[in-house]
Amino acid sequence: MNIFLGNYYKYKKFIPRSTQLFARHIRAGYLERKHCDQWPCSRYNNPEIDTSIWKEDKKFCLVLTHDVDTEKGIHRCENVMKMEQDMGFRSSFSIVPEKYDIPNNIISTIQENKFEICVHGYNHDGLLFSSKKIFDKRKKVIEHYLEKWNSVGFRAPAMHHNLDWISEMKIEYDMSTYEFDPFEPQGGGVGIIFPFMVKNIYSRRYIVEMPYTLAQDHTLFIVLKRRGIEDWINKIDMIAEQGGMALLITHPDYMNFDGGCNLDEYSAEKYYDFLHYIKTNYSGSYWNPLPRELAEHWKEKKEISNKISKNILQNEHLCNNCKKNLKKVLCTD
Repeated sequence: MNIFLGNYYKYKKFIPRSTQLFARHIRAGYLERKHCDQWPCSRYNNPEIDTSIWKEDKKFCLVLTHDVDTEKGIHRCENVMKMEQDMGFRSSFSIVPEKYDIPNNIISTIQENKFEICVHGYNHDGLLFSSKKIFDKRKKVIEHYLEKWNSVGFRAPAMHHNLDWISEMKIEYDMSTYEFDPFEPQGGGVGIIFPFMVKNIYSRRYIVEMPYTLAQDHTLFIVLKRRGIEDWINKIDMIAEQGGMALLITHPDYMNFDGGCNLDEYSAEKYYDFLHYIKTNYSGSYWNPLPRELAEHWKEKKEISNKISKNILQNEHLCNNCKKNLKKVLCTD
């Protein structure tokens, strides 16, 4: 992690929220113009993949995930679940274990309703990958929560990722990467709309890496101040056409279910409209697994995954961290 990011997380709490959002809005406008050829709809040459890769020969895969970054978000998880259940969807909630109070019943409620828990870093302070010593110390706590919550998945806060280190964890899958997102601290992306396999060079264990492939809700509605969901619609149409994986991150923290949105909130109707669009336009065409189900399925697709990995290594937009360690952990043979 570079010095700028370290200082940002160190002093972030002293910067008014309105100032943070204004600065991010200005920066995001510049980045959007600079990368308009790649974001939000990429122009990569994705590898030709057999359309029968998904269960029941579905046209494409839809993975719904939610990052719960604050205590406000944890209290909105049930609202999100209720919306998805009413529409026939299932999703995963990535919860930060050491940052806020987690009600005793929320984990069991999520799991009893056939949704999934993913461990979301350690305490969301941006320091998880600042040194190997810190990572190793925190990894022990993270693995404690993996066992406690019967979880097999991980996602790093702020999408910081070092797949070499992450692959050391006792997990079945990771969701800390993205296809392409210039707004993330590490920038770049893996340039693919499919999962791929990662192996730890010491234990030789395999995990499934699942990059998110649609723009995050916070980026669209809080930072860029989009009024509609056209970016989501255009991207889901593109992914469906190519038979890929549509993986979305939303945040209950920013979803308002009461009608009056604060500075850093958007109406939950936007998420409802997106789900309604999928259900209306792609009924019977998508497979909506939990991430742990997708990981189990994808481990049977080693040959396809190797082909995808070779494509990733040719991507010129890889972030510096991926350029450094992906060759060590990608499965290509």
